[in-house]
Amino acid sequence: MKLSQFKFILPKELIASHPPKEREAGRMMVVDRRKQTIEHRNFRDILEYFSDGDTFVINNTKVFPARLHGEKEKTGAKIEVFLLRELNKESRLWDVMVDPARKIRIGNKLYFGEEETLVAEVIDNTTSRGRTLRFLYDGPYEEFKETLKRLGETPLPKIHERPVEPEDDERFQTIYAKYEGAVAAPTAGLHFSRELMKRLEILGVNFAEITLHTGLGNFRNIEVEDLTKHKVDSEELIVTPEAAGIINRSIENKRKLVAVGTTSMKALESAVSITGRIKPYNGWTNKFIFPPYEFKTANAMITNFHLPYSPMFMMVSAYLGYDYAFEVYRQAIKEKYQFFTYGDAMLII
Repeated sequence: MKLSQFKFILPKELIASHPPKEREAGRMMVVDRRKQTIEHRNFRDILEYFSDGDTFVINNTKVFPARLHGEKEKTGAKIEVFLLRELNKESRLWDVMVDPARKIRIGNKLYFGEEETLVAEVIDNTTSRGRTLRFLYDGPYEEFKETLKRLGETPLPKIHERPVEPEDDERFQTIYAKYEGAVAAPTAGLHFSRELMKRLEILGVNFAEITLHTGLGNFRNIEVEDLTKHKVDSEELIVTPEAAGIINRSIENKRKLVAVGTTSMKALESAVSITGRIKPYNGWTNKFIFPPYEFKTANAMITNFHLPYSPMFMMVSAYLGYDYAFEVYRQAIKEKYQFFTYGDAMLII
C-alpha cells in the first residue's frame, strides 16, 4: 500500500488540546468489525462489553520528561533537544533530536538550565535520528538522571500548539505507568482511572502488563510512498513469563483478549509464536503493521482516533479492514469525536 492511501481531512478543531476532567469521562465509539455496526457510548460503559476471564493487555511504560530547552555556546542561540534513547549510562551518551538541527555541529557545547547548568557536547551528527550528545556530568548516575528530569519537560506533541501545563505531567501518563523509557504516552491507556480498573477486576477481568517503550518514530512523518520501504525505529519490548501466561490462558479458554492501544498490539504481534501463543520477550521490535495484515493475537482493541498518514491509523486500518476504517473515521468526524493524544476512544470488537 501507498502512503497517499492514508490521507483524510481532519478538521483542526477535532484535535483535543486538553484532557477531559476525568480520565474515563470521554466518549467511546464501539465498532463491531464483523457486523460492521457502530455504537456511540462513553468510555466508562466499557464494563458492559467484558466479563470473567477476559484479559486486557496494558503497556506499563512510563514517559520521561524528554524535552530540554538550552542554548548553544558562544552564540546563545536557543536550542531544543528531544531525548530519544540512552546509549550508554557510564558515558552519559544519548541519541537526540535537535531543533533547529542545521545550527548544530560536532564539537558544539549546549547549555541547559539557569540556576543549575547541565552541559552537553555534540559528538556525532550522522545518525538517522539526529545527533548523539555526551552530557558532561561527573556525579553519580542517579543524580544525573534527577537533573535531567528537573530540567526536562513533558514531551507533549507539538501539534497541540500550546505550552506544557502542570496537568500534563500527570495526564500524559497512564495510572499504571511503572518503567521509565517512553517519549510518548500509550494514549489508549490514558482513559483508565483506578476506579474503572477496580470495577473491571471485580468483573473478573485480568490485566497482563507488557512494557514497550514508545518512541518518537510513531509521530515522525513517513517520507516514502511505498510503505514496504519505510524503516521503523526500534523500540524496546519486554513481555515477562507471567504476562505471557495470563495472555495464553485467555487464548486457550477462548476469552476476549484486548490490546489496549497500538503499542500493546505491536507487542503482542511481535511476541507471538507460530502456534498463536505469546512467548516471553526481552529485546527490540521494529514491527510495522499496515494493510493487508493477518492479526494472530488480540480479538479486541482499544485505541484513540489517530492522525492521517500515521502508523497508528495504518494499524487500525489493517485491523478493521482498509475500506471500513475510512467509513468509521468518516463517522467519527461527522459525530465530532476528539482525536489524538487527549481525544476520545474507540473499542473494536
